[in-house]
Amino acid sequence: MEVKLRTSRSLVSKLSSVSSQTRSDALKELRLITKLDPDSRPLVAEAGAIPYLSETLFDSSPSLQDDAAATLLNLSISCRHSLISTRGLLDALSHVLRHHASPSSSAFAVQSSAATLHSLLVVDDYRPIIGAKRDIAYSLIDIVKSLNSPPRSVKDALKALFGISLYALNRGALVELGAVPALFTLVVKDGRVGIVEDSTAVIAQVAGCEESEDEFRRVSGVRVLADLLDPSTGTSLRSRENAVSALLNLARCCSERAVREVREEGMGVVDGVADVAENGGAKGKSKAVALLKVIDGGSGSIASVFRDKRFDCLLNQSS
Repeated sequence: MEVKLRTSRSLVSKLSSVSSQTRSDALKELRLITKLDPDSRPLVAEAGAIPYLSETLFDSSPSLQDDAAATLLNLSISCRHSLISTRGLLDALSHVLRHHASPSSSAFAVQSSAATLHSLLVVDDYRPIIGAKRDIAYSLIDIVKSLNSPPRSVKDALKALFGISLYALNRGALVELGAVPALFTLVVKDGRVGIVEDSTAVIAQVAGCEESEDEFRRVSGVRVLADLLDPSTGTSLRSRENAVSALLNLARCCSERAVREVREEGMGVVDGVADVAENGGAKGKSKAVALLKVIDGGSGSIASVFRDKRFDCLLNQSS
C-alpha cells in the first residue's frame, strides 16, 4: 500500500508540471490505475488529484479532457464525497456538458462527465446540490434533444437526468427547462429500445410534479404513454412499466383533468395496464394495480365493461 501511495503522489505532482507531455503521461497513468486498481482510487483522491483533474476539463486538448474525465469517472465509484466536496468540480463538469456540440469538444469527455454525475447522484444528499445547478440540467436536456448527439451521450445524459429527477423538488425545474418535449420527442422519434426505456424512466419521475400537467398536454403525453401500453406496438416491458408509473404519478400529482385524460384513452390503455399488473415486476405490478384503481374510480366500470373476472381480481388487490 505504501508503494501505491508514493506512486499516486508522484503522478499527481506531475499534473502541475509546465510540460504538457509530462501532464499527459501522468493523466494516462492515473486513468489506467484508477480503472484497474480500486484500492488506488482513495489514494489518488487523497493525493490531491481532483482539483487538477477538474481544471483539466477546461483544457483545449480533447485527449487531456478525455483522460481527466475518465479518471474522475473512475474516482466517482469509490470517492464520491471527495468529488462533491471539491470546489469547482461541478462547474468543470458543466463546462464539458455545455460545449457538447462544439467542434473541438470530445464526445468521450461529455459521456464521462454525464456518467460521473450519474454516479454522484446515487447519493440522496447530492441530488439537491446537483439539481440546483440549472446549467447542468439545461446542458443535459440540450444533449438529449440535439440531433447530432451520439447515442452514448444521450444515454448517459438520460441517466444523469433520472438521478436528478429522483429528488422531487428538482422536477419542476426540469419541466421549466424543457425536459418534457425533449423526452417525448425521443420516445416518439428515436425508437431504439434502450433510449425509449431510459427516456420513459425520466418521464415517469418528472410526471410527479404539478408543473408537468400542462407540458404533458402540449405534447399529447397521455396519448403517447397509452400507445406504449398497446401490446401491438411491441414495446418492452420496462418501457410499459415506466409508462404506467408516469400515468400514475401524473394522475396523483395533477388535477382531476389529468385523470380524466387517462380514462378517455379507453379500454386499450386499461388492457395494457392490466397486462403490466399481471406480468410486470413487483413494483410494476403494484403501480399498475394502483393505476387501474385510479382509472376505475371505485365505480367497478372496468370489470363490467370487460365482463372479465380478472379485472375484479386486479382491482381487489392491495397496491
